[in-house]
Formats: sequence, C-alpha cells, structure tokens
Amino acid sequence: MMTSGENKLRKPTWLRVRVPSGAGFGRIKDIVGKGNLHTVCEEALCPNMGRCWEHGRATIMILGDKCTRACRFCNIKPESSGICDAGEPIRVAEAIKKMGLSDVVITSVTRDDLDDGGSTIWADTICRVHEILPGILVEVLIPDFQGDLAALERVLAAKPEVLGHNLETVASLYSKVRPQADYNRSLELLRRAHDRGAVVKTGIMVGVGETEAEVFGLMKEAVSAGCEIFYVGQYLQPTQKHLSISRYVIPEEFDLYRRKGLEAGFKVVVSSPLVRSSYHSEEQAEYLRKRLKLK
Repeated sequence: MMTSGENKLRKPTWLRVRVPSGAGFGRIKDIVGKGNLHTVCEEALCPNMGRCWEHGRATIMILGDKCTRACRFCNIKPESSGICDAGEPIRVAEAIKKMGLSDVVITSVTRDDLDDGGSTIWADTICRVHEILPGILVEVLIPDFQGDLAALERVLAAKPEVLGHNLETVASLYSKVRPQADYNRSLELLRRAHDRGAVVKTGIMVGVGETEAEVFGLMKEAVSAGCEIFYVGQYLQPTQKHLSISRYVIPEEFDLYRRKGLEAGFKVVVSSPLVRSSYHSEEQAEYLRKRLKLK
C-alpha cells in the first residue's frame, strides 16, 4: 500500500527514463556477470543505469552486495556476513580493463562487521586497478569506516585520484534518513582526506524534507572541509518500504543549487534531477584533467 505522501506525488516528466537495452548494455552486463561482481547501478536501482551501461560505463560495488547499515533511502540489502572476498580486487581490475575506461568510479557497501571496515580490500582494489591500468583515474566513493582514521589512511595510501564520501542529506535529517551515520563524522572524514592532499568530493540527495537554507549551509560546511566537487540529485523512493519522497525538486531549483554551490567555493557542481554521485560528468572530467595534470 502506498503512503499518503506518495499518493499525492506523481513522477514528473523530467524523471522518466527509457528501459535499458542495446549492445553496449549487454556487453557490460556480461563483463560484470562473468567477473562475479556487483554494481551499485543494479543494487541501488540507479535511474541512469541504461544510459551509462549503453556507453560502456558501470560503477563497481565491492565488499559484497549486503550492507551492515539500513539507511532508509537505500535499496541495498541490510545484512552482515563477517567475511569478504580476497580475490575481488583483481577481478575488479580485470573487468575495468575489459570495459576500456580511462576513468572509473568504485564504491562499496558499509562493512561495520569487519575489523578494518573493509579498508584492506579497498586499498588492494585501488592498487590492482592502477597496476593493471597505469594512468587510469580512480575515483572511490567510500563509507565512513565508523570514524576509524587508520582505515581512511589505508585507503588514502593507495592513492586514489578522487576521494568521495557522501553527506547524503542535511544534518537535521540524519536521524530520519540515515540513523546509523553521523553528519559531523562524515564531515570530519572529508576534512581529513583533504588535509592528506586528496581531491575530495561529496554529494547529497534532495526531496527528503530539507530546506534550501539547510542545503546552502551544508555547502558552506563542505567547502570549509575541503570539498572541491559537489553533486546534487533528486531522491527517488526504491520501494514503498523506503523513505517517502517529500517533494519533487524542479529543474530550476537544481540550477539554483549549482549557482549557489559555485558561489560557496566548489570548483565543480553537478546538479540535476537524475544526477548521482557516480554519474559521469564531462565538467568534472575536464576539471580533474587540469587539476591532476592528466593528458
């Protein structure tokens, strides 16, 4: 049964996407399947999966397909196993090589059940990708590691070109949206990564009850923490059991967030209804080529 809030909301035309198909889509599905890998595209029901896969691009999700958290917006299954796959890093690297990418985004579930939060597998994955594909730009989207600085340092020591960690929403909504996380802990992770010299990125979803003023305040705090890249997208409810959508944010408001983000000090702001943190942006790619002096 749909909630009363959902009954009142009809998905607007700008959020409609076509069903994925085509040779490119099938090729990526084959690479992922044969590598016994997971993608956040599939597990999180990303609306951009068809478009990205048709263009030969997928976001690999490491450390399994089950998460030890139960964020109310997320479709990934909430369980814990206490085990991880030591062979996964090399399979990830080989899959990315088959995709033929010059830059890649890797993410993971949260693994609070592991002593190191999965950071050893994270570091090994980054190193394997760089080893097999010299010159590739590796962007990682990591969990908070429960504030474990040793785990963060382990990931940073593997030298990802971009360190991403999503704030996801404004501070006042954490207890409602992601009760097992902590806004200040996430902000501190971003600050620590920046202080270690990483290019730092974060993102949020809107349409969960935030105000414009709260978003503007979050932007300022993220810039102060050292974030250079900021992504904003519309929250979409995966199933009726998940957090309800408070409203559909109109495209003009996303344009406002982009302008305000640049005014706040971000170097790149990608703000649009269907934007996700792993979304491939030419604006970001161009900025990173200059920032990192890549060819």
